[in-house]
Amino acid sequence: MGVVGLGNMGGVLAERLARGGAVTGFDAAEERREEAAARAGVAIAESAAAVAEAVDVLVLSLPRPEASRAVLEEALEPLGEGGLVIETSTVGPADARAGHALAAERGAGYVDAAILSGVEQVGDGTSAFLVGGGPDDVARAEPVLRRVCERVFRFGGPGTGMAAKVVNNAVAHAEMVVLVEAAALATAEGIALDDLCELLAQDDAGVKRPLTGRLATRVRERRYDGGMSTEAARKDSALALDMARAGGVPLFCMQAADSVYELALRAGLGRRDYASIATLWEAS
Repeated sequence: MGVVGLGNMGGVLAERLARGGAVTGFDAAEERREEAAARAGVAIAESAAAVAEAVDVLVLSLPRPEASRAVLEEALEPLGEGGLVIETSTVGPADARAGHALAAERGAGYVDAAILSGVEQVGDGTSAFLVGGGPDDVARAEPVLRRVCERVFRFGGPGTGMAAKVVNNAVAHAEMVVLVEAAALATAEGIALDDLCELLAQDDAGVKRPLTGRLATRVRERRYDGGMSTEAARKDSALALDMARAGGVPLFCMQAADSVYELALRAGLGRRDYASIATLWEAS
């Protein structure tokens, strides 16, 4: 195995990979090279190209897309035909697709393997990889990835692993705004934060139920008859906005969501389950 980029995340990746075999690595920073050698027994090469020349599988863990692209251009020729690049760097799906195309031109495989969580979780093996790439490349990369973290989720062709991470993070960041708004609403009405958290953690409450009871079932199956109507959802949304105005609580995400339900009513979805708002995006 080879690892280029031995920073906070790359160093941990190298350390976990080294538990299962020899790892050769490189980083532009001398202190990172020294730390990886001392902590994980990584054999340090003089350049990214030298790493690629010594290995069959090259793992990239770099801070920017342009850095990853530069290393790819340097390393693909010495890696040679039949080599495999596993991209764990912070890049977008378009960057990953470009990397795949560049690798294919040189006869090498390429897999984008976005890391779901942070350094601590990777260090203790509890994180996951979100993977995109050709079936053969992914099958070859999977045993390598499982040496780091047991959970490996396949999504599709090149770029889909990185796209899945972008989508996941967007959900997390938007949900954080909604949760802060919910906490402000609850506080204004005299509800303790601990009690709110206990409520929202329930499987049939507002955080989990839209995923399991709507997106993963009704939207996936396009089954919008029965259930809680869009009219009822719009009524509940209006009640929340009224409560916010009365309590002087500013809302952003919830206000925007109310606009979606208003559009759904205008589109004739009032009597259908509120999961039918998904059809607004299908029609766009």
